[in-house]
Amino acid sequence: MSDSKKMTIIATKGTFDWAFPPFIIASTGVAMDKEVTIFFTFYGLNLLLKDTSKLRVSPLGNPGMPMKLPFGPEWLQKIDFGPKIPNIFWSLPFTEYLATYLMKKTMKKNGVATLDELRSMCQEFDVKFIACEMTVDLFGYTKEDFIDGVEFAGAATYFNECDGSNHNLYM
Repeated sequence: MSDSKKMTIIATKGTFDWAFPPFIIASTGVAMDKEVTIFFTFYGLNLLLKDTSKLRVSPLGNPGMPMKLPFGPEWLQKIDFGPKIPNIFWSLPFTEYLATYLMKKTMKKNGVATLDELRSMCQEFDVKFIACEMTVDLFGYTKEDFIDGVEFAGAATYFNECDGSNHNLYM
């Protein structure tokens, strides 16, 4: 495959809301006939765990996050509560569970694929998943904690993957 058809992504974020961009961009890249590699490091490793049910939305310190209700009368669903809620509200216990619930409900209502579906689709499309071996060791994970099909390698392998690529993204 020519170098102009290569794309790499570094995934560093491990919250539910940040789990989607790397997989959406990767699957789009493959659909555009690109060879795609995602290098997962630090909290991005959470996206490769067998069990992603513990991932939560992180609304604290995220003032750009829209907060609309996925249910109720249409006029109520149109209100963006995000800018109206003081940031200190998000530091209250269990608000990340509320935000996660609302986001999952909104995604389902709008027909967005689940995280596991997107991740599986990327694997079916031969997106290469590389877990940063140093970070795996640092956080005390074992290779058995991760889904099948993940390669384990260091940062030098990422640089080999992106060598000659014209699309290198950091998320």
